Amino acid sequence: MTKKSKELSEEDKVTETPKKGTRGKKIVVEQTQVEDATEEAAPQEVATASVEGAVQDEPEVAQAEIAQVDSNSVPLEIISESEESTVEEDQAPIDLSGLSKVELLDLLKEKLAHGVSAKLDKVVHEIKAAFEELFVKEREEALQQFLGDGGVADDFSFRGTEVDKEFNSLFNDFRHQLGSLRKEAERQKEKNLQAKTELLNKLRDLVDGEETTLSMAAVKSIQETWKTIGPVPLAQSKNLWASFNALMDRFYDNRSIYFELKELDRKKNLESKLELCEKAEALKSVEDLKDAIRMLNELHEEFKHLGPVPREEQEQVWVRFKAASDVIYDRRKEFFDGQKDVLKKNLVEKEALIVSLAPFGEYKADRIKDWNTKTKEILEIQKAWETIGAIPKESGKDINKAFWTLFKQFFHNKNLFFKELDEVRAANQKKAEELIKQAEELQENTNWQVTANQLVKLQQEWKKLGPTPEKNRDSLYKKFKEACDRFFESRRNSTKDSNTEFDANLTKKQEIIAQILELTKKGEGLDESQLSSLVSEFNAIGFVPRKYIKEIQAKFKDAVDAYLGKLDSKGGDKDDFLFRLNLNRLQADPNSVKTLNKKEHGIRKQITDLENSITLWRNNLDFFAASKTADKLREQFDVKIQKAEEEIDKLKKKLTILKEF
Repeated sequence: MTKKSKELSEEDKVTETPKKGTRGKKIVVEQTQVEDATEEAAPQEVATASVEGAVQDEPEVAQAEIAQVDSNSVPLEIISESEESTVEEDQAPIDLSGLSKVELLDLLKEKLAHGVSAKLDKVVHEIKAAFEELFVKEREEALQQFLGDGGVADDFSFRGTEVDKEFNSLFNDFRHQLGSLRKEAERQKEKNLQAKTELLNKLRDLVDGEETTLSMAAVKSIQETWKTIGPVPLAQSKNLWASFNALMDRFYDNRSIYFELKELDRKKNLESKLELCEKAEALKSVEDLKDAIRMLNELHEEFKHLGPVPREEQEQVWVRFKAASDVIYDRRKEFFDGQKDVLKKNLVEKEALIVSLAPFGEYKADRIKDWNTKTKEILEIQKAWETIGAIPKESGKDINKAFWTLFKQFFHNKNLFFKELDEVRAANQKKAEELIKQAEELQENTNWQVTANQLVKLQQEWKKLGPTPEKNRDSLYKKFKEACDRFFESRRNSTKDSNTEFDANLTKKQEIIAQILELTKKGEGLDESQLSSLVSEFNAIGFVPRKYIKEIQAKFKDAVDAYLGKLDSKGGDKDDFLFRLNLNRLQADPNSVKTLNKKEHGIRKQITDLENSITLWRNNLDFFAASKTADKLREQFDVKIQKAEEEIDKLKKKLTILKEF
């Protein structure tokens, strides 16, 4: 850069020399940065009006000179930065409370989907803070669990999930890209500074040179190029802009047509600003408030860069534009004021949901169906929670913590249940594999009766197994069924040979029945051991033809009853003997285990009922008054209690006998 480009002549300064109407003073245009875009636009127009009013009695050249200074008194770089902050302020805050890490990751992806920009820095760091809070919480929970399991804090190591890694990677990429963008922006500002400095040198050459027919077009070209270059470093922005304005003033001072051209520009600016007023007034019909505010900011940016309008129209145009803007800002104020009542209502609704969620925190169940039912209910509560909306910020942390603590406790308990269930299923799978192994070992056995009984018992054990892992359930059952089917299919193929065996079994059982009847007829030497031996021998014989099963069983029962009728034994011993015989007969049944268990359950129920009755009768005895009628009732109850206790003794004795089988 030459010395000439670095130093400005006295004619290039923006501070005006005292003139008529402004003697002894300097005209200073101040820029006041305010909160929203409407208030930023006002100072420029007001300043312009005040300056133009101060020089209304000046010659045309002086008026045009000051107007030119005022219309460009605020640097483009500063305006763009203030507008950017306005847009950021108008953005609705994001409620991150209640979001999980996966949801925060999705939100970060959504924000970065359209590219990295400086205005995303704040919201990305808010998402990062919320994510970091959840990560620290998970780490603390893991540490507490580790310590609870007997670990030492120094040995604790916590590794993040894939979600943590992906989130951190996205965040670090954002920071890197944003840093690169900022560095690139600074480099671009330096390039812009160099480009604008070159434009200043060209403009100075035009101002100092002789006027030609191309001078005006060249100045207009420099103005357009100047606007398109973009911001420069803030330290040089003010001086650079002042130099540009000063040179432009000198250029128009040297040309007699300046005032006429300026008036034409003002009229053109008036038309453009009136068009912007119409667009701003039309925004009141835009339903989406966020879109209306965004479009209004864009209109304000255009309004500020259009330049001044004729003085007689200036105040009217500004009042109209500001009135249209106030309609939108009043809507925004009303919206945020109304949100307070909505937030309180949302808080009440969320507190009610927390109360309804409280029972789920301690819920326990032993059935998958019950857990699934409760899971559907709690997910419905979660949906209701998510549809409620934001709550007051000061209550957000406690309310969300209360809700999600209960929510997570429920699923923690559910996970424990299914973990225990998985252990049971794994144990049942081992039992099932053992039963399959036994069934496969028996499938080729030709000892039909014994093997059939063994397979039937294996089938009964299979029914009692309980749940097995779902992914292996069908394959395990298929293997077991194939082994059983193969054996029974082989046995069906040998039915012809079995019929001969069944006929022989029928003959043997008929002989035993005849032997029992013969001993009964003689009536001598009858004893329990003899009958027990015959009954055991009868039960040990295999199957008989199906059509004779009921008949042979009935004859056998009649023969045993006749034998018992002649048997000389005491009542109690006889009952025990009959009970044993009945158990022997049941034991020969393929479903003997199930039948015996059912019989044991029935006896225990009888004992419980009798004991409850005895307790009730004894309680009633305490209420009887001393009278003859009461004494009779008391005797009756004593008899009932005695009989019930005797019956309990008999039933307990039967239980003892039942345990032998």
